[in-house]
Order: sequence, then structure tokens, then C-alpha cells
Amino acid sequence: MARASIICGLDIGSQNIKTLVVKKETEGLTVLNYREVPSFGVRRGVVIYPEGVSQILRENFSKISQESQKVGSLYLNISGAHLFSAASRGSIAVSRADQRISEEDINRVLSAARTFSIPSNKEIFDVIPREFIVDGEGGIKEPFGLKGVRLEAEVLALGGFSPYLENLTRAVLDSGLQILDRTPSALASGRSCLTEKQRELGVAILDIGAGTSDLAVFEEGDLIHLAVLPIGSANITNDIAIGLKTDIEIAERIKIEFGSCFLKNGQKKEKIELEDQGTLIFSPKELTNIIRARISEIFREINKELKKISKEKFLPAGIVLTGGATKLPGIVELAKKEFRLPTRWGKPKGIADLENDPSLATVCGLVLLGQDLEGETGRSSFSAGGIGSKLKKIFKIFIP
Repeated sequence: MARASIICGLDIGSQNIKTLVVKKETEGLTVLNYREVPSFGVRRGVVIYPEGVSQILRENFSKISQESQKVGSLYLNISGAHLFSAASRGSIAVSRADQRISEEDINRVLSAARTFSIPSNKEIFDVIPREFIVDGEGGIKEPFGLKGVRLEAEVLALGGFSPYLENLTRAVLDSGLQILDRTPSALASGRSCLTEKQRELGVAILDIGAGTSDLAVFEEGDLIHLAVLPIGSANITNDIAIGLKTDIEIAERIKIEFGSCFLKNGQKKEKIELEDQGTLIFSPKELTNIIRARISEIFREINKELKKISKEKFLPAGIVLTGGATKLPGIVELAKKEFRLPTRWGKPKGIADLENDPSLATVCGLVLLGQDLEGETGRSSFSAGGIGSKLKKIFKIFIP
């Protein structure tokens, strides 16, 4: 089996670590292995204890090697509230005598765009080109081969807190694995759940995980904003445990079995049998109020992010919800009410047998991005014109 035909995505989350290994075949991607194990040493999307994560990864990939295929390299997600996005601009003179724009020129202008003042403990790990300007003419997606004297680039720079990025990278490298690319979780989820038409019209994808809620906003095919909130479905579980005065494990079970964002008419008291503890009786109304309050808080904070970029209530393709927390009944209806925008449930597409579980959006997206970067599709989720994959290859030199 050729190594080049294997793609692995690794989603390191606050609650679980998901690993997806696929094989590229003429008819598409075939799943070779999927594993989900509890995470340790990760808090709100951030690796706090790299050694603990490395140990889990070593055991995890050892089992994958025994079950299906040895994996040596992978595509990795990045999350955590330390992530930020910032608009930037770079400008250079075209270098060739015939004034034709080369790949070297594109590389130089993007390097110039990522050079701006940030705190010493933060770093830029990627730049997403939004448009190129050639001799003052903007709106250009692919400048390669065009003739001009001056080349400029409008980009969205993505960055984070250096120690947290180092912890994440070290956790993977110390487990004996190579990182081919690092992508924010929301962008990976967007790759698996959004269509090109949605990204062109204007859309936000909201991935609500256990420890974080990751937001990415697209317009005219380009990423225009990225944000991560340090709040997720684990906060709902904690609220239930406090409100119903029960253990975290029981609260999680109640959330999964009985949780909803809306109370059904005529719903009476529920009871759940507890092992060695008798029966817990609780009010569905109280449970619904607890869940709805926390979900509404997340939506209000996301609305603040949309307001920062003047997109509150102004996204024609609306909001796409994905992540494990979106399995809660009624969450789409509540989102429509809170955002006052079209809202739908986002399911990962492109990988057979994994297309109905929103909790797999990130890991599926990482594999699909890997497919893009390795040239199978020739297109990227970051650019309507297809230059994104080529540029990501250029900037792999910045990956440790």
C-alpha cells in the first residue's frame, strides 16, 4: 500500500481525541480506521500537559498500526480562545524583467503581509489570501502569470499564543508523528460542511464542541473572520450537575438522554435509575431552562463576534451549526430565534459512512483539506480560484 495514498486527520479536543485514517482511491476516500479516545491534558481546546497527550497518541497510533495501517504523518487541528485573526496587507515590486508575476513574487508578497507588529508571545501561523492587487487593480484571486509592476495582497492572518501552539506541536512530535499541516478547527469543519455557494454568498459555521465554540465566517469565497469562545457543551453538563445536584457522569447522561432546548407540551417529571443510588427524579422544565440558558449565552457571544465585522443579521447563507452539542433537540430552532438568520444543521460530506455525525466535522474536514493539499482536487476551501492549496504548500516552511 503506497504511503502517498494514505491521509490521516487528528482532532485533539477537550473531551476526546479523534483520529481518522483514509485511503485515496479513484472512487473517493475509503475509511481505513477511525478511533475516538478520551483526551487528557487538554483544557478548553488547549494542550496543557503535552506529555499526557503524547502518551495517548503513542498508544492510539500503535493500535491503529496493528488494526489497519501504520501512520507517520497527519493533518492537525488547532483550537483554543488564544487564536485570533487580523486583516493585513503586503506590497512588493514584481521581480522579473518581463514583469510577469511568478510564484516567488506571490510568496514574497504573502511574507510581507504576515509581517506586522504583534506581542512577542504571539505568532502568526498562517495567512489566508483574500485578494491580490496588481498595479492598483483589485479583486484578483490568481495573479500568477499576470503582467504588472507592483503586487499587493490583502490577507487574513491567523495567529495564536506561542506557548500553546508549541505545546500542541510538541505533543504530536514527541509521539513520533510528523505534522503536515495545522488548521483551525472551524476551518476544517467548514471544509467538510459548507458548499462553495454558501461561502460565496456569506455564511458562518459554528462548531460547538465540549470545551470551545469555534466560529469561522466566509464571504465571496474567502475567510473573513475567525474566533474561538472558551465555552462548550461541557459547560452545559456542569450546569446540569449543579442545578440537579448530581454527579458529572449522571449529568452527562441526562443531557444526552433527556436534554432539549425546548420543553414539549404536557411533559411530566422524568426519572433516571442510578446504579447503587436509587432513582433521580427531575423536572424537564428545569433541565430545559438550564440547557437553553447556556446555549443562548453561546449564541449571544457569537452575535458579538458577528457584530465586530458588521455581519450580525447580514449573512445570506446564514449559520451552519455543527459539533457534538448540536445533537441537542431544538438547537437549530433556538439559533434561528437568537441569530434571526437562516440556520441549518451541518453534517460532514465527502467521506462515506461518516456523513451523519456533526461531531466528526473537524476530523473529516482535516482529511479533506489533506486531499486538497495533496493535489487530488486542485481546489481549496479558502479560495474561490484554487490558488489556496498551492499557497499552503509554499507556507509549509513555517510549520515546525
